[in-house]
Amino acid sequence: MPAPPDLAELLLLGLDRDSEAPLLRQLYLELRRAVLAGVLPPGARLPATRALAQQLGVARNTVVAAYDQLLAEGFIEGRTGAGSYVSRDLPEGLEARPMPAAAPAPNPAPIPNMAQPGTAPFNTGRTAWDERTARIWRQLTLRRLQRPDPAMLGYGDPQGARPLRAAIAAYLGAARAVRCTPEQVVVTSGAQQAIGLVLRVLLGPGDAAWIEDPAYPAVRAAMAAAGARVIPVPVDGQGLVVSAGVAAAPDARLAYVTPSSQYPLGVTLSMARRMELLAWARVARGWVIEDDYDSEFRYAGRPLASLQGVDEGGRVIYIGTFSKVLFPGLRLGYAVLPPELLQPVLTARLLADWHPATLQEGVVTDFLQEGHFAQHLRRMRQRYRFARDALVEALARECGHALSVEAPDQGMKLVGRLRPGLVDTEVAAAAAARGIIARAVSPMYLSASPMQGLMLGFTGHEPGALRWAAKRLAQCLR
Repeated sequence: MPAPPDLAELLLLGLDRDSEAPLLRQLYLELRRAVLAGVLPPGARLPATRALAQQLGVARNTVVAAYDQLLAEGFIEGRTGAGSYVSRDLPEGLEARPMPAAAPAPNPAPIPNMAQPGTAPFNTGRTAWDERTARIWRQLTLRRLQRPDPAMLGYGDPQGARPLRAAIAAYLGAARAVRCTPEQVVVTSGAQQAIGLVLRVLLGPGDAAWIEDPAYPAVRAAMAAAGARVIPVPVDGQGLVVSAGVAAAPDARLAYVTPSSQYPLGVTLSMARRMELLAWARVARGWVIEDDYDSEFRYAGRPLASLQGVDEGGRVIYIGTFSKVLFPGLRLGYAVLPPELLQPVLTARLLADWHPATLQEGVVTDFLQEGHFAQHLRRMRQRYRFARDALVEALARECGHALSVEAPDQGMKLVGRLRPGLVDTEVAAAAAARGIIARAVSPMYLSASPMQGLMLGFTGHEPGALRWAAKRLAQCLR
């Protein structure tokens, strides 16, 4: 069966020499399309590679490679001394088979105020490195690669490498008064995975779960995805109002809290409230997830002790992360679990993600064990304090007429309260149009009367960039 005389013309129409796609790729796709559309039916003979190359004005090797790809995929077959033909094993009428209509993609509700990529001020969650940390990180990585542990080249421990878990346990005991052994630590791909695994294990459809109001939107979404009955509990100057949670759902399965620096408001859970929360968990047999996301950066005195460290009933699950203290792209977090939850969480981990990245585990282990981590934190605290002070001063000068701010004692962001009459979502949109990221606080509320405010990150941004952004924000506020 001769090849259709218009094949070369059809192929020429499909080739775009100005495209970034290689001509080989384009030719292969056009030939495959001709087969599937029936222009080249089963048994049809393809032009000789030299002849087709001349007609198309391409190198013969391009046509040969395209034919080879089609041959490997079974679209064509070669006959010794007789050329190439469309495979007779292909059914006729491929082009007549209608493609099934694609089901409409689900349209999940957007989650506001999530972390965003980009370097624009005042984006939150950004970190900084100095040259000393960068140099040490390069050296540790190179050392691991020059003398690789055989275990690094295979599958790792789903719980995380024991040397890293031991280093994390030692650090948490010294810096955060967390009481744990390496056997209680599970290394995860960021804190979000740790929280998600715990929620998956503990929550079933209809289970009540307390969450701070306002709250971190991603956790609220994860609770809803688990089918839980989300119970918003208001926050005041002392943190979570435990009595309100008890009144709303005394038999809740768990409570999610950010006691060291409430997200997003930044208030600290008072000791009286901590004792009240632990008493509820002990009596109700509820669990408490303590998300300690940025407690390392405290600018007035030592970081506060963890809630887990004063828990005598073994009801607190401690969540931490290296994303805020090193860099988010590292994707290493951890959970400290009561012994009875260890196996269920590890089982859930195996279903989602076999183990952490072994090379990164090794580098972080060395960074912790050799004392570099503590030194890095000291340098970053000083750097971030300087950035915080520069931002507070710039906001007071440029935006004081419309935005009230105070320097936070802890954390990587601050929250400014807008004057009456301003709507934070509108200000955030105007800021985005001017190339800056100011997160609206009001969408983070569930049922409490929302505050009109802006969450502004200052870490990972140079003071000059923060001052410039404060001027841009002032233009939005005016």
